[in-house]
Amino acid sequence: MDTPVSGLAALVPPEQAAAHARALLAPLTAPLADTLRCWLSLHGNWDRTAVALGVHRNTVRQRIGRCGELLDADLDDMDVRAELWFALRQG
Repeated sequence: MDTPVSGLAALVPPEQAAAHARALLAPLTAPLADTLRCWLSLHGNWDRTAVALGVHRNTVRQRIGRCGELLDADLDDMDVRAELWFALRQG
């Protein structure tokens, strides 16, 4: 059974959302996408993300820095974070 879609996701056709997510996140490897997803879910908290992933906080910082470079995005910008969170939720 499909889960009903609500919120902002309900405003975008699923095929378009998935295509946008694939295009936006294409530069990221799976480990980087996983790190970004975890970091965003923990509101950018380095320490909590490191614990959740079982890595050192500097590893998280390096990975998130790499995500920003590959995506050519300012990950301190809340609009950017919101768009990435939406994209990561489509996968």
